[in-house]
Amino acid sequence: MTLYGVGLGPGDPDLISVRGRGVLDAVDVVYSPGRLSRAVATEHVPESRIGDLDFPMTSDEERLREAWRAAAAEIAPEARDGDVAFVTLGDPNVYSTFGHLRRTLDAFHPDIDVAVVPGISAMTAFATALDVEVEAGAGLALREAAGGSAPTGPDRMVLFKVTDAPETARKLDEEGYDVRFGRRLFMEAGETTVTADADALADRDYYTLAYAERRGLETSRATDEFAADAEVADD
Repeated sequence: MTLYGVGLGPGDPDLISVRGRGVLDAVDVVYSPGRLSRAVATEHVPESRIGDLDFPMTSDEERLREAWRAAAAEIAPEARDGDVAFVTLGDPNVYSTFGHLRRTLDAFHPDIDVAVVPGISAMTAFATALDVEVEAGAGLALREAAGGSAPTGPDRMVLFKVTDAPETARKLDEEGYDVRFGRRLFMEAGETTVTADADALADRDYYTLAYAERRGLETSRATDEFAADAEVADD
């Protein structure tokens, strides 16, 4: 039998994959690590088949290890008797809690088979929400920006865990970047916000990301010629 790590997508219940929905329909138990993922999961499966897991919001690694061992111990017997799923917002292999569970199972319950069903992550969904095109040949770096940090270097960056948007924006502006922010993109739980005004997002929210692009960055695309041709035709 198998434990499936299922990516729910960025938060809108309609953005789960067809495969992910099929797995949730078929498994015996669907485990959820938090309130937001649970809210999405209950759009697809009855609450009677959802198992809640408790993970403390802490940086204490010992407490976190204890929580993951407890979660693995709860899931393992169910996964031996039937198929179960662990759901997570975004993609199970992209900055997800699922990686911790998988490693814990490998260490203490190596007989459990694990499979992953990918999901749309916020790091790709941002392009649609912020109306950003990352064209062929463009470089894009993914960075963490918790606590007001502002990594620099690449011409284009997606920053996640932006918990102090004003400070991150200030530092990036000094380094020559234009920045736009997105908060709770595609999520029904909470207000979705897209803005270039960092002060509007001054309160801390884990589900805030930013797109930073070096100011004055020039691009050249083959289809840019169409706009020039259209201007000539109008003249």
